[in-house]
Amino acid sequence: MRLLVCGGAGFIGSAFVRRMLAKHADWEIAVFDKLTYAGNLDNLKTVEADSRYSFVRGDICDREAVGGAIEGAGGIDAIVNFAAETHVDRSIDSPEDFLKTDILGTHTLLEVVRERGISRMVQVSTDEVYGSIDEGSFCETDRISASSPYSASKAGGDLQVLAYHTTFGTPALITRGSNTYGPYQYPEKLIPLFVTNALEGGQLPLYGDGMNVRDWLHADDHADGIEAALLSGRPGEVYNIGGGNERTNREITEIILDELGLSWDTTVKQVTDRPGHDRRYSISCEKAKTELGWQPQVDFEAGLRDTIRWYRDNEWWWHKIKHGTAEFADWRARWYETRG
Repeated sequence: MRLLVCGGAGFIGSAFVRRMLAKHADWEIAVFDKLTYAGNLDNLKTVEADSRYSFVRGDICDREAVGGAIEGAGGIDAIVNFAAETHVDRSIDSPEDFLKTDILGTHTLLEVVRERGISRMVQVSTDEVYGSIDEGSFCETDRISASSPYSASKAGGDLQVLAYHTTFGTPALITRGSNTYGPYQYPEKLIPLFVTNALEGGQLPLYGDGMNVRDWLHADDHADGIEAALLSGRPGEVYNIGGGNERTNREITEIILDELGLSWDTTVKQVTDRPGHDRRYSISCEKAKTELGWQPQVDFEAGLRDTIRWYRDNEWWWHKIKHGTAEFADWRARWYETRG
């Protein structure tokens, strides 16, 4: 199989690329990535010498660039689209960027699939499109109710995929993953931010009361779920990919502190909650388990502690992100240093 993986230099995209090349000796993967703040070729360092891997820098909103990447790869069998602006905080700060990439970029890829007769496209989405739920879990047929510019932009991309399948028969499908954790995650997200701050002797800025609940999914399990959808999913369908590990942000913080031998009173700073912060996400993954034969394999606490140790042992990767440019410092100042 020959794949074009859009956004393959990001956190989940690079996990997918590394894992698929390790699992499938006969797969070839061309990564197409704009390399914005979260795209990082260091994420693909372990596969850069693999002859089955190639990289093209480009924007999914640029149809000619996407076509050039496909031709450069000698044609492809499928597109897997991870390319997106992803951080809720950033979407509140700059919503227009999210609309362009997450909606117009998805539209561009769908047009390319339709025009070139590509046999499959997997749109990698998020459980955040469903919004918050007090009890129970969302299934794929539930109404979407996005709460942030980020989740609204992802919902818009999802609706483009479903509309193209209905209107044109485009062979595209959607996965909606829960909160993903693991190595190589850009250090403004909760787990890598808290771990790296703690390793540097800084404070952990916990939003509100810390009782917001997320379902945590290891990056390897997420990659395997997307693989299952790529190989066995039905076009026009949605598949929830979740870890079954619902934890409050406070519980996550406590595990980080325990692993690093730190105390809550001296390390955690509770800051003003962010606008529109959903209280609880929860998705049912029975469809993926039944139809795709997928289920998560990584034990949550073991996976989280392994992840914490990875950041401890790989300062070379995250230190230059946090301190090598003004971009990260500017974001941190806007979102945390001014919050009381």
